[in-house]
Amino acid sequence: MTLKELGAKLNEMYNNAPKGDAVAMIHLFGIKYANEIKQSNYSKKDIIEQSGISTSYLTELAKGVKLAKYVILKK
Repeated sequence: MTLKELGAKLNEMYNNAPKGDAVAMIHLFGIKYANEIKQSNYSKKDIIEQSGISTSYLTELAKGVKLAKYVILKK
């Protein structure tokens, strides 16, 4: 995925999250796209900035990427 695509997907997940679940959606994005994030040349900060959400959520994205090796997504 390109930086633009990753940013757009994060923006979509964050802004369309059910009330009270916005941070959980950042974690979910990190879990769901961990491989793409790790294999890309983009930093997590680049992805956050591209998404247009606050850079204060950088830690939350990092948590999601780290959790990816421990969780399995439900369908």
